[in-house]
Amino acid sequence: MDLASATWTDVRDLESELAVVPVGSTEQHGPHAPLGTDVLTAEAVADAGLERVDRTVIRTPAIPVGIAEEHRQFPGTMWVSPDTFRSYVRESVQSLAHHGIERVVLVNGHGGNVDALREVGARLTRDGDAYAVPFTWFEAVGGHSADMGHGGPLETALLRRVAPELVREGRIETARDGAADGWGDWTSHANLAYDSAEFSENGVVGDPAEGEKERGEELLELAADSLARLLDAVAEREVSRPDGR
Repeated sequence: MDLASATWTDVRDLESELAVVPVGSTEQHGPHAPLGTDVLTAEAVADAGLERVDRTVIRTPAIPVGIAEEHRQFPGTMWVSPDTFRSYVRESVQSLAHHGIERVVLVNGHGGNVDALREVGARLTRDGDAYAVPFTWFEAVGGHSADMGHGGPLETALLRRVAPELVREGRIETARDGAADGWGDWTSHANLAYDSAEFSENGVVGDPAEGEKERGEELLELAADSLARLLDAVAEREVSRPDGR
């Protein structure tokens, strides 16, 4: 069920305590990909995963702004502080739990949100507010995960599958020419850079030319299948907290 298009009576009469909350970011993704890439991909994976489960799951509107100050030099990028982000996600889930929707999968499309979402899930669960589990789609695509950059092959491929009209195909070569090979500037296992503009001329990491639509189809299948398995596991899990040892 799509929460945004449902009525309150629809939700009242629904026999489900499970929801997915897409979480993304509004930030630069190079000259060829939209600022909303992380929201679009999170929503697409969430929707594809829901098609694969034989149970009723509520799909909420996406959270569109995340922890993205590392892209602040690129116009159009929006961000909130980690504290604000954690509070917003936590309180959004608490509002669902108030109505009996007490199991939530946070479907994430932005790397900068990963740590905070894990913290939020732990806090909600340990406090007994809800059982919340974060799922980041590009960590759930097998060997492809090693190629995750930023506006690079994976995100470009998935965009070409789910929103091809938003990929500026005429700028792919420009994006490729200004891209960094990897994320950060590393010495002695320490990343010396805090902002993406320190190591990438145009904000891209990885080669977007390697993000073919066919690869995007495979990525969507892998991520959606993985999400469907997770939804079943979250729905069936015993979530009471262990006793003290």
